[in-house]
Amino acid sequence: MDKKYLFDCPYALKCGGCSYNNIPYEKQLEKKEGRIRGLFAQLPGYKNFKPDRMIATDPYHYRNKVHGVLGYKNSKIFSGLYSEESHRIVEVKDCLIEDEDASAVIGGVAELAGSFKYTVFDEDKGRGFLRHVLVRVAHSDGVKKLLVVIVTALKEFPKKNDFIKALTGRFPMIETIIWNYNPKKTSMVLSDNNTVIYGPGYIIDDMLGLKFAISAGSFYQVNHRGAEKMYSLAKEFAGLTGNERVLDAYCGTGTIGMLMCDMAESVLGVELCESAVRDAVFNKKLNGIKNYRVVCADATKYITGSGGKENYRSGISRGESGPARDRQQRGGPFDVVIMDPPRAGSTPEFIKAVIDSNIQRVVYISCDPETLVRDLKIFIKGGFKLIRAVPTDMFPGTAHIETVTLLTRSGKM
Repeated sequence: MDKKYLFDCPYALKCGGCSYNNIPYEKQLEKKEGRIRGLFAQLPGYKNFKPDRMIATDPYHYRNKVHGVLGYKNSKIFSGLYSEESHRIVEVKDCLIEDEDASAVIGGVAELAGSFKYTVFDEDKGRGFLRHVLVRVAHSDGVKKLLVVIVTALKEFPKKNDFIKALTGRFPMIETIIWNYNPKKTSMVLSDNNTVIYGPGYIIDDMLGLKFAISAGSFYQVNHRGAEKMYSLAKEFAGLTGNERVLDAYCGTGTIGMLMCDMAESVLGVELCESAVRDAVFNKKLNGIKNYRVVCADATKYITGSGGKENYRSGISRGESGPARDRQQRGGPFDVVIMDPPRAGSTPEFIKAVIDSNIQRVVYISCDPETLVRDLKIFIKGGFKLIRAVPTDMFPGTAHIETVTLLTRSGKM
């Protein structure tokens, strides 16, 4: 069986996490392209518009963020995944979309937990120690490094130093380990209670010539190779010549905006999540970027100027943001907006503010084609013209689709 074209997952029917598993990869792409074509045909005046062919990626072992759940089987601790829409744990030893080293570490934690006489958290009884293991993967200067998060339900970590020594001895690629204490009855894997117990607390990933720090809760694309293709396309669509002011809306940790900085006059990132803004500030300093700033604010309230002082967060980094300075910045014109909103899409108010501004180009990166098409209708009604739409297969084996679109006022590329 040729793995280049066909998944052969023994867990597909039990896990349910990959709805397109056991479908030949070329057929997966055709299925997703058909969905995109059908949705874009609904745009007013674009019945004959043809999105580009989908950008394919290697469908195997692409996930650089891997979550494992721990359970008991025949009185032994094992690791696995939750079955779809349930908390029933499916034992998984070789997931075909997960990074192989990350999966091995999770299995190693399960084995060591048994030898250290740790207990596994029982959700029904609310008792036990270990809950989850989260592993994140990065490559820097050609070397793979792993970040491991051990999630426990108890505030004490018995034999912690011995456990760390045993785990890092078995897996020398581990750069850092974080202990996350999460006692609550919740479906959320991580709480906000993190303690760095080994290493610096983050790993560094190389992305298109820049370096980005990944911490336990950082937003970072789970498909590195796919992300490089998608971000390169977004940069091409931005059409930067060195004179443009770029608004990076919903900027997260600043990845996309910072990749634009070498071709822009300035880039301003706007992000509501405080921890993501802190990561963006760190990444800016890590790369020595001078023409990037980040503001902690709601993107819609920021661009419409309706936020007021209460919608900004202080204490991020002196000189990075501040209500008085940002009110002045909002009044100035932006030439290009890069927007990568959550699955729910943007808001009519944000889009209307872009339409009413001097912004000439919009690069819209979407993780949900339905909300993307909904938002594009507003842009088109407001006078923008859709130039290109390129779907990217960031999540092979699943129905998810990322799409990069370009809209301009002039109708020119």
